[in-house]
Amino acid sequence: MFPRLMKTLTLSAALLLVPLAQAADDQPGAGVPVQPLKSSIAEETFQTLLVSRALEALGYDVKPIKEIEYAAGHVAIANGDGTFLADHWDPLHADFYERAGGAEKIFREGVYSTGALQGYLIDKKTADEHKITNIEQLKDPEVAKLFDTNGDGKADLAGCNPGWGCEAVIEHQLDAYGLRDTVTHNQGAYSAIIADTIARYKQGEPILYYTWTPYWVSGVLVPGKDTTWLQVPFSSLPGERANMDTALPDGSNYGFEANEQRIIANRAFAEANPAAAKLFSIMKLSANDISAENLRMRDGEDSEKDIERHTDAWIKAHQETFDGWLDEARKAAE
Repeated sequence: MFPRLMKTLTLSAALLLVPLAQAADDQPGAGVPVQPLKSSIAEETFQTLLVSRALEALGYDVKPIKEIEYAAGHVAIANGDGTFLADHWDPLHADFYERAGGAEKIFREGVYSTGALQGYLIDKKTADEHKITNIEQLKDPEVAKLFDTNGDGKADLAGCNPGWGCEAVIEHQLDAYGLRDTVTHNQGAYSAIIADTIARYKQGEPILYYTWTPYWVSGVLVPGKDTTWLQVPFSSLPGERANMDTALPDGSNYGFEANEQRIIANRAFAEANPAAAKLFSIMKLSANDISAENLRMRDGEDSEKDIERHTDAWIKAHQETFDGWLDEARKAAE
């Protein structure tokens, strides 16, 4: 009797262990803490939250997103004070990456989103009327005066926040293109500055501004319809990219290299968590999807719950793709 009972108990225990083993395989990150980071750009929450959702599905204990500007964020990732940043702009943030320790301390594989452009634009009406195609034309005080908003005779450029990386390029180019005496680089809260720019456009006034894609601004001020990209006279970048050619394949040169958005993570974490590392390297999000979500935020759906709803809706609409990422991540952990 006892041998039969022991055999039954052993079989029962074995059957109980099967789902436990399957659960472990299904949740390779069970209990492992993850700290997401993002910049002060609210529109980057969507991309970051999507990565968090995938990590949660793998069992990771994902903490609320912490806000930190890019330069400090790269250092935090390198030191392990943050786990991942979903919006590393390559090559715009190349200097931040290298100064924080580069590949030795930061995991950076795969491309999250492609086709990101940056540059200077003006309203199409003024561009056509005065035949303005190149930012170098603003060296002419009479041309610059067209974009003067405060009466000082200089063009007012709606620019880039300190700490984002783009501000260093703009400041460098104001000198390189001889614009320092005729153009003022207005900085501060970009959302407020660009809102004022859009308001002035709607009132029929000339506008001069910096922006990037994917972002909602180009859905409101549509290049080619409402506005015009300005060319630069030649390629000129600061720091380690000083000798880089910023011309695009079609010959256009907006002064910035085409960028890719990449997920970066703490190197030690990535090596200890192959499932997460695989996920970081294979996730892909289209620029159009990012811009569409950002436009919804601009139109008022900008609360934390709104962005969570946008993220969950994207996952539901792309469930097969999302599940495919998880499957590949789980295989990497085997």
